[in-house]
Amino acid sequence: MHLISDPAFYAVAIPAVLFVGLSKGGFGGAMALLGVPMMALVISPVQAAAIMLPILIIMDIASLWIWRGRFDPRTLSIMIPAGILGIAIGWATAAWIADPVVRLIVGTIAIAFALDYLRKRLGAATGAPASHNRLKGTFWGTIAGFTSFVSHAGGPPYQFYTLPLNQDPRTYTGTSVIFFAVMNAIKLIPFFALGQFDSTNLTTSFALMPIAPFATVAGAWLVHRMNQAIFYPFMYAMVFIVGLKLVFDGIIYLGT
Repeated sequence: MHLISDPAFYAVAIPAVLFVGLSKGGFGGAMALLGVPMMALVISPVQAAAIMLPILIIMDIASLWIWRGRFDPRTLSIMIPAGILGIAIGWATAAWIADPVVRLIVGTIAIAFALDYLRKRLGAATGAPASHNRLKGTFWGTIAGFTSFVSHAGGPPYQFYTLPLNQDPRTYTGTSVIFFAVMNAIKLIPFFALGQFDSTNLTTSFALMPIAPFATVAGAWLVHRMNQAIFYPFMYAMVFIVGLKLVFDGIIYLGT
């Protein structure tokens, strides 16, 4: 078995795992989007996604225990079947969908989402929390599953549907933890089928795994100490920043 030995890889991979772990703990869900793009600075996006997935599974296990009992069943009943459909679409089209295009799509959605939130905040009234809508939830859940499969970037589509519900931060976090834990577990099947778990990727994943539980617990600790007035503006700000990063990366990669 081989291990990536390039110091430049670990210089970006260790912070990437820390950011994703904080996100998995609930502190800034959009931070999870930074993992693959950061690793992709020194390795291919496909290899970065393969290395990150087993680490995400470990983080999911820790998050499920931390946030046990805190979730909205209605959100999950709408979005999990849609997310599974999105993963199936991603698997079926894996040979034709270019990673830069996905980055542009996800980044554009994220930026538009954050700007719409800012517009409402600057308006005369922010409006009442949105109600569940199965059609919207199915659409965004499918997009979340698809983009999660392609580049572990399911956060913005998921948040596009769930953040306007204005749930209690703990309920919101617990629900998102379950959704993405299910998505990541299901993604193991197509990742294995596509041959993305070679000895180098798996060995490198195992080397980075000890960071995962620590970062996840730290993220949960921070969320438990944030009130709703701070939590949601922070989340939207993170969505916007990561959206800019994804759009920039997509444009750069398409231009090369």
